Amino acid sequence: MPQVPLIPENAPFTSEQRAWLNGFLAGILSRGESAGSAALTAPVETRPLLIAFGSQSGNAESLAKRLAREATGRGFAARAAGLDSLQPADLVREQNVLLITSTWGEGDMPDNAMSFWDSINQNGSSPALTGVKYSVLALGDKNYGDTFCLAGKKIDARLAELGAMRVVQRVDCDVEFDDLAKTWSSSAFAALESTTPLSLPASSDPIVTAETVEESGYSKKNPFQAPLIANLELNATGSAKDTRHIAFSLAGSGLDYEVGDALGVHVKNCPEVVDSIITAHGFDPQTEVSLPDIGTASLRDAMISHYDVRHLHGVTPGNPGPVTDFVTNLRKLQPRLYSIASSLKAHPEEVHLCVGAVRYEVHGIVHKGVASTFLAERLPLGETTGIFFHVAKHFRLPTDRTKPVIMVGPGTGIAPFRAFLEEREATGSPGKNWLFFGDQRRATDFLYHDQIIEWVQKGVLSRLDTAFSRDQEEKVYVQTRMLTAAAELWQWLEEGAHFYVCGDAKRMAKDVDAALHEIIQTAGGKSADEATAYVADMKKNKRYQRDVY
Repeated sequence: MPQVPLIPENAPFTSEQRAWLNGFLAGILSRGESAGSAALTAPVETRPLLIAFGSQSGNAESLAKRLAREATGRGFAARAAGLDSLQPADLVREQNVLLITSTWGEGDMPDNAMSFWDSINQNGSSPALTGVKYSVLALGDKNYGDTFCLAGKKIDARLAELGAMRVVQRVDCDVEFDDLAKTWSSSAFAALESTTPLSLPASSDPIVTAETVEESGYSKKNPFQAPLIANLELNATGSAKDTRHIAFSLAGSGLDYEVGDALGVHVKNCPEVVDSIITAHGFDPQTEVSLPDIGTASLRDAMISHYDVRHLHGVTPGNPGPVTDFVTNLRKLQPRLYSIASSLKAHPEEVHLCVGAVRYEVHGIVHKGVASTFLAERLPLGETTGIFFHVAKHFRLPTDRTKPVIMVGPGTGIAPFRAFLEEREATGSPGKNWLFFGDQRRATDFLYHDQIIEWVQKGVLSRLDTAFSRDQEEKVYVQTRMLTAAAELWQWLEEGAHFYVCGDAKRMAKDVDAALHEIIQTAGGKSADEATAYVADMKKNKRYQRDVY
């Protein structure tokens, strides 16, 4: 049997490019073709591998596709697939399954994992998974406490209950997941290689669909230093809120993005907060300390630019111990993701955000949102900070521009819908657009008022429903307006409308989801189970998409 040639380690490629090229060669040879298209005497034997992902913001999906390429380079017949495209029977058929999932909201499954979770979590209806070998990588954020990586934990436990064999213990990742993911995948690949015999490919198809090799460029680890070109107050005098329109220049970067994507912003802690923490612990701010990745800096500079210190603000320290121990226990300061509020077609070489500055008081101590107040008050116009784009394939306008679009975005949740409407206007999309927007008071909190009203007058916005909760005695929210407009909203859904939600995951998104189910039941004449199935079908067909946080 011919051997699959491998790209040498010292070849001038990145590890990802080398893995992809190895997979590409394996795919060609599995079809019985050499580089010169001469037929081989026998197809290459491989091990099947499904890398399934449950992804809300795109991290799990990107990681799954990258690992599928690496697995192919190791001789697996690997494919990556979203959980929304899978049934339990698919796992039985594939036998070898690596599953990567994030956790969303308050310990919830990501949207594209909900139907799969329901299918394996119904007693008596899910097939036994005997013979399936699997491992789970859970992505999460330790700041969420008890719900940290809960979706991955649930799926891991349920697969074992159904008889699947765990080949490598689940790994739970915090926001910095690259190193843990690499260790987990290496262990999982090795375990499957040692327990799975080689087999001939089921067909003459390539092992995986070739994907474009990712070019080097600006990224989370190599951000573009973008100058701030706008910082405008969106609330009027008298508002209880401070919402800012933030704009960065992309000139000279070569970067672009699609509406629906997010912008990663590298931020810094408030120097006053850092100084108060250092003073409370009795440390010398000029003491040289190690940085999270590489190098050293003064304690003050390290805490401002490199370490997360939110949990220390206003906390009375016990025995502080040596400064080296203190720094060792700090987490790395992470960039923040914001929904993009602009279309490149409307604002070439610019990217806009809608940011609500977070400030609150606890026991007389003022706390500030690290990123929001960095953008609102600590980054001067003209100065730069590192930015990168986060692709959000889960949050896209319909490819068919004639389809109606319903957008529910109260408060700063308006951000991606400003981008959507700018895009629909710039491309002359004929589909109807309906916006539900809400905030506290119309007079002070109607964000992007002039632009939105102009869209109504031009006919870009076919319908606008607003909900200003504090303008009347009884609170009115966006879901209230949805229920009032139930008949027309149902008609739009039946016309194939795509339904989008952006904003608070804990309450608003759940209330909107409940209202959607109620509308389908009352206006659509469906039972509760039929409404659930209708919504599940919308999600499967990418007609119900959420960008919630």
